[in-house]
Amino acid sequence: MNPKNAQQSIDFCMLDYACSYLPEQKTRMYYRYMRHASKTLVSELIQRGWRRFGSYFFHPICAACNGCKSLRIDARRFTLSRSQKRVMKKNRATMLTVRKPGMTREHLDLYNRYHKHKSETSGWKYTPITPHLYYENFVDGAHEFGKEVLYFIDDKLVGVDLIDLTDDGISAIYFYYDPAYEKYSLGTYSLLMQIHFAKQMGLRWIYLGYWVNGCRSFAYKSNFKPMEMLDGFPPLQEEPRWVPFDTKLCDSPPSTDS
Repeated sequence: MNPKNAQQSIDFCMLDYACSYLPEQKTRMYYRYMRHASKTLVSELIQRGWRRFGSYFFHPICAACNGCKSLRIDARRFTLSRSQKRVMKKNRATMLTVRKPGMTREHLDLYNRYHKHKSETSGWKYTPITPHLYYENFVDGAHEFGKEVLYFIDDKLVGVDLIDLTDDGISAIYFYYDPAYEKYSLGTYSLLMQIHFAKQMGLRWIYLGYWVNGCRSFAYKSNFKPMEMLDGFPPLQEEPRWVPFDTKLCDSPPSTDS
């Protein structure tokens, strides 16, 4: 680790709280707050299963469960399925803009509409996001590697995809969209565009974040192949070990410690 980054980082963890993915489990997150993380350091952390929101980097350290598995798509070997080709066709007129992350009233309204919809259809807890919290999570800490991809249909903002460009791939941070445009399958389309960007830039991997067996919100991730899964959360001093993702895991419960 760069000594400058090390001196300016703060490590801490949360107390156990109810898991959003597996209601019967408790979760605990390990955090590292860094105001000046370099692209190289971010790449090393993402390769080892960390995630980034703003200037906060984190990964789970749950005592009784290791159900969170880090996944990455091999963009170099990816080919479109029949259903994904249909998604591409539906979005032929969808316009994209890639830029540095920002925050407008349009962003906040879209984010809140998406989360309110999810609270009604998927049981998500809904609290309108404040400008301060949105900035802290999605604008701050982006530096030169963080980007947002804006999706427009008929000149209306319908989707926002937050990503990091790492040394070897693209890290998917968060995507939200207008529920009124659900028929366009914008979540799937945004990932297909990430794969397209990666191929254009000569990057191999799309880091998808975590997959949890039994969590409906993550089920779509198994539709993108080929994929690899990270073995644990190795420290920076160790090489990460990625193995082929076994779809049989979809039918098995997360392993736990007694």
